[in-house]
Amino acid sequence: MMITQMNYFKIKLMFFSIAMLCSTWFTGFANVADSRDSSFKTEDIAKIMKRVADWQFNTWHTKGFNHRKADWTNGACYTGIFALGNMKGNEKYLKALVDIGNDVGWNTGHIRFYADDYCVGQTYAQLYSKYREQKMITPFTLLADSIVAAPHDEPLNWRNNIQKREWAWCDALFMAPPSLAYLSTATGNQKYLDMASKLWWKTTDFLYDPAERLYFRDESYFNKKEKNGAKVFWSRGNGWVLGGLVRVLENMPENHHDRERFIKLYKDMLARIVRLQQPDGSWHASLLDPASFPVKEMSGTGFFCYAMAWGLNKGLLDEKTYLPVVKKSWVALTSAVHPDGKLGYVQPIGASPDKVDANSTEVYGVGAFLLSGVEIYKYMKAHPKAR
Repeated sequence: MMITQMNYFKIKLMFFSIAMLCSTWFTGFANVADSRDSSFKTEDIAKIMKRVADWQFNTWHTKGFNHRKADWTNGACYTGIFALGNMKGNEKYLKALVDIGNDVGWNTGHIRFYADDYCVGQTYAQLYSKYREQKMITPFTLLADSIVAAPHDEPLNWRNNIQKREWAWCDALFMAPPSLAYLSTATGNQKYLDMASKLWWKTTDFLYDPAERLYFRDESYFNKKEKNGAKVFWSRGNGWVLGGLVRVLENMPENHHDRERFIKLYKDMLARIVRLQQPDGSWHASLLDPASFPVKEMSGTGFFCYAMAWGLNKGLLDEKTYLPVVKKSWVALTSAVHPDGKLGYVQPIGASPDKVDANSTEVYGVGAFLLSGVEIYKYMKAHPKAR
């Protein structure tokens, strides 16, 4: 049968209409799913956190660990898993962390003064504080004692593998200071916290740009520029800093001589960070040139959300200013969760802004997501009207 030109266009129009209808239906379905996942009801927050955590554990179980179990990548993930496991009814996650600790003999990495290699120490210290099994902190305590005893008198210039001996890059401020700070709380020995504070300010004096209120990743970025001519400030790098900062403060007594200095830095940085949030609630990989990497990025977003939600819970931040920012960022974070629990849009391991997509994932992104979710859960439980 011959199809006339008129009939051809009618048929084409019909298929186009059907396609548009399907597209509208699927978009509506997706929006319903996003609305559900980004709910601020405590039961919904708990549900999506468990979905993400269970996906991670299932991936480890079926595919194995992509990194050493005591590696910094997994160490960052464990921080979020511990926070989730510390919520009532979730002890299975803590028991899984204990199993991992037993598997590696509660050891850290092999390079004594390399911050990445003892990131896992913060989780060991937290587990010890809960279960009081000495084996959980014995190896890390010996390492920490050697860190405290070291002179730390080298300049932080990015050469001669300085990162293996000093905290010469901003990522280190999440890996190392919280580990010493949590050990201080676990043992009651303030020398670890005092060293964490001392070395924090050494790194800050070198890498912090007071005009921008952001940290360079390391010395090699001091003179680099983005495509738009702005300085290069990496989202996750500054997320590492703020995540580490609140974890140090979590262990710092009210009367500690450096506490107010930390709080001032915290508030100064967050006042800058909120101005860089994108309309969808996320932060892109490049903070000052988001158009060069025009896609949401979840590891930086996760750590920023965590740091702000923590401050709301501690009464350090103004609810009117910061709660809307936190809520928008949680919507962005939950929008990156696949139906099976995989967290997408996480920038791979790197040292500067880079591309991401829906399938990009990494364990530290999961850690940041869970840390954020737990703090938001606490806040919404205490302030149900804020939902």
